[in-house]
Amino acid sequence: MSRFGLLRAAATGLLLLGWIVASHLGSTGHGPMDLHVAVAVAPLLAALAIVFARLARPALKWLAWLALGLLLAGLWPLLRTQVALLYYLQHLGVHLALAALFGASLVGPGDPLITRMARAVQGELSPRILRYTRQSTLAWTVFFLLNALVSTVLFVAAPREWWSLHANVLTGPLLGLVFLLDAVWRRCVLLPHERPRLSDVVRAWRADSERRQAAVRGLP
Repeated sequence: MSRFGLLRAAATGLLLLGWIVASHLGSTGHGPMDLHVAVAVAPLLAALAIVFARLARPALKWLAWLALGLLLAGLWPLLRTQVALLYYLQHLGVHLALAALFGASLVGPGDPLITRMARAVQGELSPRILRYTRQSTLAWTVFFLLNALVSTVLFVAAPREWWSLHANVLTGPLLGLVFLLDAVWRRCVLLPHERPRLSDVVRAWRADSERRQAAVRGLP
């Protein structure tokens, strides 16, 4: 890896660590609430910035940002008392969106999501790969749904510290564990030449995401 790549990886790791610390402190009511609200709404603002950038007329962009700014200013006092709820809704929304992304691909005539990525990497797929990729897509769907369910139960019924530990601190390690189990499973059920490299899978994921985004925008 190049020096730039190492620096970028280190910066990403530090940013992720800072996010985990800030989200845990904010969810448990420690530290400056204004900062925690700003951190909590930052992903939403980033997503809306992408949406607003697609507005054809500059006047509409300014109007959208003005409306959003006024809405945030009006809600800010309430948001300062509901930081944990903000992080819960983020956690729930991301998991449900990913569950829908993986799960919806299991329904209908098309390939499951992981099958599509495998086909983009390897072309023709053996029955073994088709079976594994469908099962893997289903496994990830179940994981995201179960993690969303656990998060909801803890948020409603457990002390806030327990929920924050699960959602803000342990979700990353849980994802890593599922990746590890998936890798072990893949080695057990697929032949060596049927296992794509991680870099190939990442490229296939990016290509699939770009195709879906282009389809949403109506591009060829």
